[in-house]
Amino acid sequence: MKMGGTKKTLPENDRVAFDFTRRTFIKAAGLAAAWGLAQRASAEAPKPIQGFEQQPTDPQAAKGWQPFSDRKLRVGIAGYGVCQMGAAFSFQHHPNVEVAAVTDLLPDRCAALAEACRCAKTYPSCEEMLKDDRLEAVFVATDAPSHARLCIAALERGKHVASAVPAVYGSLEDADKLLAAVKQSGRTYMMFETSYFHPEVHTWRQQYRAGALGKLIYTEGEYYHFMTVPIDSYKGWRVGLPPQWYPTHSNAYYVGVTGGSFTEVSCLGMPSILGHLQPANNPYHNAFGTEIALFRTSEGGMARMAVSWDTPTNEGETGRIRAPKAVGPLSPRPPLPPAVQAGGHGGSHGYLMSEFVDAILRDRLPLVDVTKALAMTAGGIVAHQSALKGGELLKIPQYAL
Repeated sequence: MKMGGTKKTLPENDRVAFDFTRRTFIKAAGLAAAWGLAQRASAEAPKPIQGFEQQPTDPQAAKGWQPFSDRKLRVGIAGYGVCQMGAAFSFQHHPNVEVAAVTDLLPDRCAALAEACRCAKTYPSCEEMLKDDRLEAVFVATDAPSHARLCIAALERGKHVASAVPAVYGSLEDADKLLAAVKQSGRTYMMFETSYFHPEVHTWRQQYRAGALGKLIYTEGEYYHFMTVPIDSYKGWRVGLPPQWYPTHSNAYYVGVTGGSFTEVSCLGMPSILGHLQPANNPYHNAFGTEIALFRTSEGGMARMAVSWDTPTNEGETGRIRAPKAVGPLSPRPPLPPAVQAGGHGGSHGYLMSEFVDAILRDRLPLVDVTKALAMTAGGIVAHQSALKGGELLKIPQYAL
């Protein structure tokens, strides 16, 4: 007897249910696989350098912005290193700016900067770019040890100058030279200290200027940036960097609020456990991974300013103030020109660039002029000297235009 079977057919409703369940399963499996790939890609993607995480720009950021002039300021930009800082401040998006030239010592980086800034003219070095008489202003976003030298050269060529931080690098003599160059040139100089436009610092500054806070009794500023391995840098300038040689992110929590300065300092340094912060392993013979400075302020108060490469938790730039009067609610930051992005470091980049351009067009002092830049920078230089002397109380030079 022949054995056989009949093919079973599902009822129509059951077939529909089966097909739906099957399609749903396949779709869910596909979504799960895609999610897994996205998670792996996210995990493998390089983490942004601290401070360069892009902050979303408020959709209403341009509300109330009014053009002051139809003039196009011709700007040259120097530097597109590991932080790609040359394009990070949105010069290329400002309606009153033409990025007319760019430069970086490495040809591939120079080409990338030109593309990012939509600029056709490139130079092999900043020194060559400064010879371009078409340029009215330059942004020096090079390695920190070259800031003072290149800014002075630009001022001597009659150009307005914006600089990345710090204004000078470990040298009070360079501070004197930079101040003299600004005075002699009559040009605008501004340091792009990002903490100035942190929402809380901007608010405190507005309230302090209005007399709503009184004199600051005590201020704290902290710049904690864990560096198990130092950030890649031109000629290794970041390897073993004394913390208080890079002090402006924290010092702005006083200078950026009051416009004042530090008059004297006692600073203690803590030896680091990190390999590159052993004296034999860095060009500075520096042993300190953390330096905590206690400053006397120009209005008679106190400020504790900390810079550390040794703290893996609570990284970032932050601070607090203590004043006789209560701090009010946050104040909105000034409007940004259309298309200018807030950018990194707490959404401060676009505001700094816009302030620099506006100061030139209106022929006024910028918010972070040379005296404020040197107040923040020189305070740290002397703080490191104090740390090397076991916390000896030292006087800090004062700078005035």
